[in-house]
Amino acid sequence: MSDDEILAKLTEIIRDQLDEDDIVLNMSTLASSVEGWDSLAHVRVMIGVEEAFGIRFQTSEITSLKNVGELVALVRTKL
Repeated sequence: MSDDEILAKLTEIIRDQLDEDDIVLNMSTLASSVEGWDSLAHVRVMIGVEEAFGIRFQTSEITSLKNVGELVALVRTKL
């Protein structure tokens, strides 16, 4: 799966979890720059990502993410 495909799927997941269809993500997007993406939403997003991709994250992996690009890379390594 390519980074673009992962990013597209992540965008769908995040739109669904935050209930906002207008969210546009790129590799440098920060969670803090997305309206509604707070700590509780972050947990929902990570669970949604795990379920959608059939992967599991360690807590340390989740807390060290700095942007969407790092999440894409992490998902790619888990696939």
